[in-house]
Amino acid sequence: MARVYNFSAGPSCLPEEVLEDCAKEMMDYNGTGQSVMEMSHRSKAYEPIIEDAEAMVRKLMKVPENYKVLFVQGGGSTQFAMVAQNLGIKNKKAAYIETGVWAKKAAAEAKKLGIAVDVIASSKDKNYSYIPRVEKISGDYDYAYICLNNTIMGTHYEYLPDTGNIPLVADISSCVLSEPLDVSKFGLLFAGAQKNLAPAGVTLVIVREDLIPEPEACLPGTPTMLAYKTHADNGSMYNTPPCYTIYVLGKVLHWIEKNGGAEGMLKRNKEKADYLYNFLDSSDFYHATAEKGSRSLMNVPFLTKYSDHAADDEAAAAKEKEINDKFVKAAAAAGLVNLKGHRLVGGMRASIYNAMSLDGVKALVDFMKKFASEN
Repeated sequence: MARVYNFSAGPSCLPEEVLEDCAKEMMDYNGTGQSVMEMSHRSKAYEPIIEDAEAMVRKLMKVPENYKVLFVQGGGSTQFAMVAQNLGIKNKKAAYIETGVWAKKAAAEAKKLGIAVDVIASSKDKNYSYIPRVEKISGDYDYAYICLNNTIMGTHYEYLPDTGNIPLVADISSCVLSEPLDVSKFGLLFAGAQKNLAPAGVTLVIVREDLIPEPEACLPGTPTMLAYKTHADNGSMYNTPPCYTIYVLGKVLHWIEKNGGAEGMLKRNKEKADYLYNFLDSSDFYHATAEKGSRSLMNVPFLTKYSDHAADDEAAAAKEKEINDKFVKAAAAAGLVNLKGHRLVGGMRASIYNAMSLDGVKALVDFMKKFASEN
């Protein structure tokens, strides 16, 4: 069967040359006679793999020397707790900007741990279709928290709030290395790998060293594995790391470097996103759900004209569901898969991460034109 264009929000498509390279080395990595999947993380064969992955993160993201690069497990959702347990220890108070599901879940997790959460801004009033403007954050907060790119709602920060001496924490899971990012403006960044970096299984954490507390200084009851210092002091190998995922991550990072680094990815991603948004904005059948000025380059939710009255008309709602289901099914038959939208937005969603080609986006738009003409 031919390769499909995979528009999944995550796990997402990976660069084909990376997959091919991994396949070649599956049975014998670098003359070891074994797969990286079978390799001891304490072996001399594996050590350069994880060291190279860290070095490439530092190089591509221009990570300052006073930041630790960690590879941990548990996905981005575990970071909701780890951030609070490690950073929310002085005043037990934090500021959150609520721009969608993941920021909302992060705030809820912090509350469970006894953090006094101030939701200082929210875009809930318009179903999180925009990023609220917060120029400056001040107060006795231990940290301020944002989700830089919102996978479900298709929104993205085009600015960063000025937090002064308050450490800024950002979930960059769905936009990591899709564009240049000044790491020094953040106290902590984290990214689940399964959208732009690697298969699911590892989470990248970049944290300023002075923000890493001793384990006993974390919130009471913090498990050993949820203290950043545990991982920082042990080179991300306190326990067995997700070895194969880190191996693939390293290969993806080399692919990014080969294609121009973060700057090259931004050029590539802007070309894809502009092509899709320009079509949506000129169409009388489809429309993007995210407001201009807040639109993601990575995740593009869109609706059809049948959604216009679906909220208050039962017949229209049924027609919308029918047309959405028809679209997703017909797209899959045409080799365009995982386009169903999230239930909180409806319609369809095209996730066009780094590895998605412009050809894939053009194939999607060609299909959308044909579908619109027939429906």
